[in-house]
Amino acid sequence: MGIFGRKRRTEEKSTGRHAAPEVDETEDDGDAAEDIAAELSNAPDGPFDIADAREDDVPRIDLGSVKVPVPDGSQVQVEMDPQAGGVRAVHVVTEHGQVTVSAYAAPKSGGLWREVSNELTEQLRADGAKVNIGVGEWGMEISAIVGDVALRFVGVDGPRWMLRGVIAGPQSLAPMAPGVLREIVKGTIVDRGDAPMPVRTPLTITLPDAVAEHIAAQQAQQ
Repeated sequence: MGIFGRKRRTEEKSTGRHAAPEVDETEDDGDAAEDIAAELSNAPDGPFDIADAREDDVPRIDLGSVKVPVPDGSQVQVEMDPQAGGVRAVHVVTEHGQVTVSAYAAPKSGGLWREVSNELTEQLRADGAKVNIGVGEWGMEISAIVGDVALRFVGVDGPRWMLRGVIAGPQSLAPMAPGVLREIVKGTIVDRGDAPMPVRTPLTITLPDAVAEHIAAQQAQQ
């Protein structure tokens, strides 16, 4: 519910903006995940903790705990949770797939993405997905094929938070999808707050007033 778009200011004449770095992908053999995850490192060029964020002119949607870039020509889609009465997720719908960025509380020692990525890989395989793992910009990346949908997951360990990004789209667009995902994750700003919370707790998503009012009006009409 609730789709809000950003018109493309100019037609991009090249794909350099979303060009994906080289990724060494291998078939998932179970043990490879441990070796690749060990190469995970913090990325100095983003995503950023709120304390380290630089001023720039990147358009972002402010969701409280995360401020997520909204590229030209994309739309923001809000997924509500009818039972809890809150926001389940916010998606950035691009021409190459739907991107979802989520932040979680993490230990000071880091390493949560390694645990989560291993569990995610096992779950995808148990669900019958074709899974590949590789090394990307921040370390381990997971790609999976589920039916006709191609998925790519990345994760970044930050100071007391972990950021996970996923893009889902048709297999025909899979070659460009990882670059789009990385660009959005790289530009994301995380505001964890100082309150103590259990590890893996999802950071709270809050909607901008204008978006919340628009969704409330839609719900009232329905």
